[in-house]
Amino acid sequence: MATLARISRRAVTISNLIPRTVATSAASESKTSITPSTDRVKWDYRGQRQIIPLGQWLPKVAVDAYVAPNVVLAGQVTVYDGASVWSGSVLRGDLNKITVGFCSNVQERSVIHAAWASPTGLPAETSIERYVTIGAYCLLRSCTIEPECIIGQHSILMEGSLVETHSILEAGSVLPPGRRIPSGELWAGNPARFVRTLTHEETLEIPKLAVAINDLSRSHFSEFLPYSTVYLEVEKLKKSMGISV
Repeated sequence: MATLARISRRAVTISNLIPRTVATSAASESKTSITPSTDRVKWDYRGQRQIIPLGQWLPKVAVDAYVAPNVVLAGQVTVYDGASVWSGSVLRGDLNKITVGFCSNVQERSVIHAAWASPTGLPAETSIERYVTIGAYCLLRSCTIEPECIIGQHSILMEGSLVETHSILEAGSVLPPGRRIPSGELWAGNPARFVRTLTHEETLEIPKLAVAINDLSRSHFSEFLPYSTVYLEVEKLKKSMGISV
């Protein structure tokens, strides 16, 4: 009886080990057979980042565009040639596209984003076309700004608003949803209203202002290259030279 009991216990022990071994080998085989997709975005979870991918969308910045070190670009954002985005601004393209056109500039602490859809039937993306100046502390959402316009500082442009070419919106103005500023006009107030028609000389000065601001940005390239990682390069240099401090 004692011999029979020992044999049965041994058989039970072996039967318990077999499934675990098979499961372990199957898991190891499945782990080795999985290969990561080349299309997958490599996520970066560091605290402070300038370029933030959202889903399959990665912000695009032209080679000669200036983006300050503490600017945040997220998702469907495109900054074109000669454009500049200044310190503290946030461009969040999680729901729709945001474009900053050729030689346009977005000044300090501005916030730009876009909605899924526009109530006016106009495109819901936020489009800033060429030679546009966006003043500091502006808020833009799902609006369209045509070429050679000036948006004064602390202005708010709401969903579906449209600023046609050669127009100026005064500082502190609010453009309600669906409101349109016709070409060649100056608007101001909350809500924004027509003030006067711009002269030909004033319309010629609008692109000159954008060019002047972007020329100034070229003197700041050293501030953001190589993208706020200078301290890492210094640490590597110290380590290679044997410097402990």
